[in-house]
Amino acid sequence: MKSKTPNITIGLDLGDKKHAICVLNKAGEVVEERTITNQRESIRRLSQKYPRSRIAMEVGMHSPWTSRMLKELGHEVLVANPRKVRAIYANTRKSDQNDARMLARIARFDPQLLHPVEHATEQCQRDLLQVKLRDNLVRQRVNVISSIRFTLKSMGVRVSSPNPDCFAKKCRAALAQMDAGLLAMCEPSIGAVEAMTKSIKDLERRIEELCATQYPAAGVLRQITGVGAITALTYVLTIGDPGRFDSPRDVAAYLGLVPKRDQSGNLDKQMRISKAGDAYLRRLLVSAAQYILGPFGANCDLRRHGEALCARGGKAAKKKAVVAIARKLSVLLLTLWKGGLTYEPLRNDSRAA
Repeated sequence: MKSKTPNITIGLDLGDKKHAICVLNKAGEVVEERTITNQRESIRRLSQKYPRSRIAMEVGMHSPWTSRMLKELGHEVLVANPRKVRAIYANTRKSDQNDARMLARIARFDPQLLHPVEHATEQCQRDLLQVKLRDNLVRQRVNVISSIRFTLKSMGVRVSSPNPDCFAKKCRAALAQMDAGLLAMCEPSIGAVEAMTKSIKDLERRIEELCATQYPAAGVLRQITGVGAITALTYVLTIGDPGRFDSPRDVAAYLGLVPKRDQSGNLDKQMRISKAGDAYLRRLLVSAAQYILGPFGANCDLRRHGEALCARGGKAAKKKAVVAIARKLSVLLLTLWKGGLTYEPLRNDSRAA
């Protein structure tokens, strides 16, 4: 159902230093077009000039705090999903001012055409930041370790690295025996790995504390072997409210784990997954699915389903099975969370009995 046309609609194209704005009145006429600085005071002045208006913006780096601030100031805020609004991203005459004008006109006509998304609370964003910072550090550590190993290989020295957590200690001990000069040259990089490892462990302890003290739902999700603290907490913080989905199956589409569709007439193509939604959470779910199907995965319905898909064979059967398990896992996690249920690894066996 289309909402009531507001007296003032504002399209806000967010930028790193400046925002382009387009203000429409109830008749759809442009009242004002200009730019404002990316500062809280500028946004506050805009709010005072056009109180209780409808404001539309796209998802971006600055949209979380900007949308929260404008909501607190009493505005109706719509955060558009840029992947859905083709009229903006595929515009042949794309510019900041044109984007702001398009956002305003769509928001005035029918807000649902923007496919609005809801940002998490500031506290959730802060807690999720710790998970993202850990991920960044892990990636940086991998790059530094690789550079050390490749540099040493060029000198005819091989250093094994079975566990990144103890790489610095083993590398330092090995070079001390083989070549003290190389150790002195590599020490800054080894020290950086050591410092990053300490920071990673500190963040992992904080994540465990968050799961135990502030997000008990994460404990419900961790009943599944292969779902650890990081995956569980990221799932809880990204989804926010489990009641936002009418059916648990909807969460798979929300996370981009269902195939895209291109159907016309008798043609219905088989396509890849949409990859919509949060890429980091989707990667964590895929990693959990790989563990479930791997050599250390526990015997459970998820594993059996994946093995059955692999047994069918065909092109990239293992990859398709992993994605299918990740999809089922996303639905199962939401089901456990919403109902506070106890996980039954072999539920199908109990049903058969």
